[in-house]
Amino acid sequence: MKLATWNINGVRARIGNLLHWLRESAPDIACLQEIKSVDDQFPRAEIEALGYNVETHGQKGFNGVALLSKLPFDEVNRGLPGDENDEQARFIEGVFSTSKGALRVASLYLPNGNPVGSEKFPYKLSWMGRLERWAEARLHLEEPLVLAGDYNVIPEPIDAKRPEEWVNDALFQPESRQAFRRLKYLGFTEAIRSVTDARDTYTFWDYQAGAWQKNNGIRIDHLMLSPEAADRLSSAFIEKHVRAWEKPSDHVPAVVELSLEAA
Repeated sequence: MKLATWNINGVRARIGNLLHWLRESAPDIACLQEIKSVDDQFPRAEIEALGYNVETHGQKGFNGVALLSKLPFDEVNRGLPGDENDEQARFIEGVFSTSKGALRVASLYLPNGNPVGSEKFPYKLSWMGRLERWAEARLHLEEPLVLAGDYNVIPEPIDAKRPEEWVNDALFQPESRQAFRRLKYLGFTEAIRSVTDARDTYTFWDYQAGAWQKNNGIRIDHLMLSPEAADRLSSAFIEKHVRAWEKPSDHVPAVVELSLEAA
């Protein structure tokens, strides 16, 4: 079973790229972030025509997450628990039936947190704390669980072409990186780094200053696997070539393949 995560950076602006990618890559489950669309304006029909079931948690103009699945949804949960006043659309969870039992997949878009001196950085850390508590509770179910999305965290210096340029950025602050590590300490496996320690392994290149042409990238899109999912990991990789397409997102898909089959 192939699962992918992609910050699409505006689904309606990049629907052509999305449809082309769905045909080319053919993930069984795709997690999208930054759809920048309310639910009733999401281009559902075009995606359903390719054989996908669609569930969204949208927001006008920014944020928004979606799950596209060739498997039927058994359950859908929208919004990260822990703060009833948080109205930002950043989290959606789907549950699916496989030959090995339930599979849980969350598409998440963590807050950017910049500028660090503003209220946006404490919100980022608070959100990550809520995610940690939610994930710890889900681990008790002992099911394959994939937390896939744009974490807006550069885990280690190797995950940036020029880490010195990010020392004052919320994505590379010690507190952000520590919060990410705490997820791993719970028992999650970071899929891409579990299969490669190669440098120049990035998922994001800014539109400015020729970042793509210079390969001045960072790795901030991650797939975190519960022990039950990590035990079934067969491959993990980044589909870098998508960044070279016309009108690209500034992110590219990250992918895992798990030895699971639909029920």
